[in-house]
Amino acid sequence: MNTIPHWINGSPTQGSVTATQPVFNPATGAEQAQVVLGGAPDVDSAVQAATAAFETWSESSLSQRTQVMFAFRQLLVEHEEELGRIISAEHGKTVDDARGEITRGREVVEFACGLGDVLKGSFSDQVSRGIDVHNFRQPLGVVAGITPFNFPAMVPLWMHPIAIATGNTFILKPSERDPSAANFVAELYKKAGLPDGVFNVVHGGKPAVDAILTHPGIQAVSFVGSTPIAKYVHEQATSHGKRVQALGGAKNHAVVLPDAHIEFAANHITAGAYGSAGERCMALSVAVAVGEAADALVEVLERKARKVKVGPGDAPGTEMGPLVTKAAQERVENAVGTAATQGATVVVDGRGLKVDGHEDGFFTGPSLLDHVTTEMDAYQEELFGPVLAIVRADTLDQAIDLINANPYGNGTALFTASGEAARRFQRNIHIGMIGINVPVPVPMSYYSFGGWKDSLIGDSPIHGPEGIRFYTRPKVVTTRWPQQTQQVAAGFDFPTSN
Repeated sequence: MNTIPHWINGSPTQGSVTATQPVFNPATGAEQAQVVLGGAPDVDSAVQAATAAFETWSESSLSQRTQVMFAFRQLLVEHEEELGRIISAEHGKTVDDARGEITRGREVVEFACGLGDVLKGSFSDQVSRGIDVHNFRQPLGVVAGITPFNFPAMVPLWMHPIAIATGNTFILKPSERDPSAANFVAELYKKAGLPDGVFNVVHGGKPAVDAILTHPGIQAVSFVGSTPIAKYVHEQATSHGKRVQALGGAKNHAVVLPDAHIEFAANHITAGAYGSAGERCMALSVAVAVGEAADALVEVLERKARKVKVGPGDAPGTEMGPLVTKAAQERVENAVGTAATQGATVVVDGRGLKVDGHEDGFFTGPSLLDHVTTEMDAYQEELFGPVLAIVRADTLDQAIDLINANPYGNGTALFTASGEAARRFQRNIHIGMIGINVPVPVPMSYYSFGGWKDSLIGDSPIHGPEGIRFYTRPKVVTTRWPQQTQQVAAGFDFPTSN
């Protein structure tokens, strides 16, 4: 049985803790590896290595850092297929979907390759007689990322390339459900020429998380996961003097107006709801059908949901793989049953699906629920599975009010042919990321990712300009260089520009 170790100071290590946890293949239900579970001693070892590496890496030139990033980016391209299959085998998503997440993560690496321009400061000449002012940004030190199972490559790639390119050193605590991608990325960094200790991986559960949140040597923590844990991370880390990015859960709505192209909208909503088995924070879990669009939309969504090909992620033609664990499968299927008892119409029932040759896999099919109300569990809970709920509304304004009343504010989409409706929607909706005829509006790497309300705890979105600000702090320098023979009188008043 393969044992997946930590990666500290440039090499794999078993660490100090002997406990392990099984890693399953979701398509077969079989245990395929064990991952070591680290604790405070392992986090401390990683911090020591990262602290030592920071002394030299923070003083490295921008050219050296970007050369490493360019090399790392090329290695991600060359090893995309291999990394995609590693992700698929542990997460369950299709290999194509895994390659897609690597591509989106690689875009952040490409953004980091251009930080030489982004990190330029500003200079003001002669702000007062003989005095100039300039500013620049410096790295924080050792920073850490705690990342979820659903994107074992992409979400960490939203963090560490920017942190490292700005001169920090990084400790990653990935999900213990699919840990191998993190170690593979660590090996690619080493091949790219990144010095030992700059990027470290510590596997584990809550003991490792708590050690990261409280360790005095860690300056900042980035987190993506559920809202309750995001609140816990934010509270614990900030109380220990750290900066925190904490991105939480979501309940993303797609609004379909009567003037929308129903076939187009249904096609994209189907992909947004059932892609990656619904296990993504930007998945569409609610479709708000407005007015006369409702019946036609449900009819097309039913047809498309029944055609989704479910199977192992490495099988050609598979569109949706299994859920990540048996517990996740049971939770999602129980939610469909609860929705039926609460009055929802189960248009498509994905429960009990068996895939030939993979009868023990954690599969469930797409489920489509109609006549869902905001009081039902299927609407209120983040199911994190392939379940799409249809809520009916009379008007666009009613749909906007319904979405704004939801505690989450991650992403939303509007399908319409009306520019006026689109403008009204994007101005009045209380959501951080909006798509107009775009189902999953994840922004490009040179913009920042982050929602509102319970989807973002604190005020720090991830990657893009906000990522640079998060991983650096500014200095402002005021200078005077008087001539040797010049006497400059000192004033006792508060300095001004006069």
